[in-house]
Amino acid sequence: MHYLDNSATTAVLPEAVETMTRFMLTDFGNPSSQHSMGIKAAKELKSYREIVAKAMGANADEITFTSGGTEAINTAIFGAAYKNRHIGKHIITSEFEHSAVKNACKRLEEDGFTVTYLKPDETGHISAEDFENALREDTILVSIMLVNNEVGTLQHVEKIGSIIKNKAPRAIFHIDAVQGLFRVPLTPKKWNCQLMSVSGHKIGAPKGIGALYISRDVKIRPYIVGGGQEKGMRSGTEPMPSIAGFAVACEIRQKNMTEDLKHVSELAEYLKSELQKRIPWAKQNGQPDVPHVFNVSLEGCKSEVMLRILESREVYVSAGSACAKGKESVVLKAMGFDNKRIDSAIRISFAPFNTREDIDALLDGFEQGIKMLKR
Repeated sequence: MHYLDNSATTAVLPEAVETMTRFMLTDFGNPSSQHSMGIKAAKELKSYREIVAKAMGANADEITFTSGGTEAINTAIFGAAYKNRHIGKHIITSEFEHSAVKNACKRLEEDGFTVTYLKPDETGHISAEDFENALREDTILVSIMLVNNEVGTLQHVEKIGSIIKNKAPRAIFHIDAVQGLFRVPLTPKKWNCQLMSVSGHKIGAPKGIGALYISRDVKIRPYIVGGGQEKGMRSGTEPMPSIAGFAVACEIRQKNMTEDLKHVSELAEYLKSELQKRIPWAKQNGQPDVPHVFNVSLEGCKSEVMLRILESREVYVSAGSACAKGKESVVLKAMGFDNKRIDSAIRISFAPFNTREDIDALLDGFEQGIKMLKR
C-alpha cells in the first residue's frame, strides 16, 4: 500500500494506541471523580495538557480539549463573535478557508454579521495590503488558515497579527493551524493570535480529538455547556484515551520534528524532480511553503478517474480536501484556476513514514492513467 493522503488523516502511531488501550482497559477513571482512580486520571490529564500546550506554543491553562479541529474552529468563531457583537459585527476571513471556517461564517451572516472574504493570489497567499484595507472600525474577528490543506501555502500570520494589533486592537485573531501542527513551529503569542485550533488525527493521534488555544487575555462564549469541564469552556467528560493518544503523538512528533521535516523535504524534492523527468507537462498548483503538500494538475485526465486508477494500484491520494467529498476545489477556484486545471488536480500529502517507493508507485500510476485517458 502507498498512502499519500496524509492531509486527510494519518495512521495512528503504535505508541499512541498502546497508551490509549491502558486508559480504556485499566486506568479508565473519570478525571472529575473524587476517588483514587479519578484523582489519578486528573493528574495524568494535567500532564497531557502540558504536553499539548508545549506543542502549541502555549501555557497549559490556555488549552481546551475538543472533539477535533472542526469543533475547535466552531468554538473559536462562534465564541468570539457572540461574545463581542456589542463592539461590532464585522469578520474577515479568506475565500479558501476550510469549510469549518467558511460555513461558520455563513451562519453568522444569517445572524446579521458581515463577513469579508479575501481572495488569494495564484500562488495561494493572502496580500497583507488587501487584509489591511479590509479592516474596519467594527471588525471583531479575523480567521485565517496557517497552512492551506490543498496547496501547502503558509500565510503571513505574523504580519497579519501585527496589523491587527496596530489598526484594530479590539479584533480577535483566530488561526486554523490544523495543517500547521508539526509542519511549522506554532508561536501564537508572537503572532498576536488569541485563538488557535489544532486536530490530533493529522499527526498520528486518533480521530475525534483536537484542541483550542485560548489566550489568557481573551474571553469567549462557551460553545458546549453542561457539567463545566475544561474550565467551563467545553463541558463533557474528558475522553482520556484520545487525549492520551494525542499527547503521546505530540511528544513523538516534537522529538522528531527536525528529522521528519528533512525527510519529507527530500521526498518533495524527489517528487518534483521525477515528475519533471517523466511528465514534464504537469502543472504544479500554488507555491507550497511546507513540503508536506504538493498539488498537481494533469490536464486532460479527470482527477476522479485518475484516483480510481491509482487506487487499483493501491496508491491513495485525493483531489482536494476530504471534507469536500469530491466536489470542485474551492481552494483552486479561489486562486483563479480554470475548470480544466481544477478538474484534473491531484493532491499528494506526505507523512514521515512515506518513502521514495511510494512516489515511484504514484508516478507509475500517473503514467498508466495518462495512457488510458489521453489516447
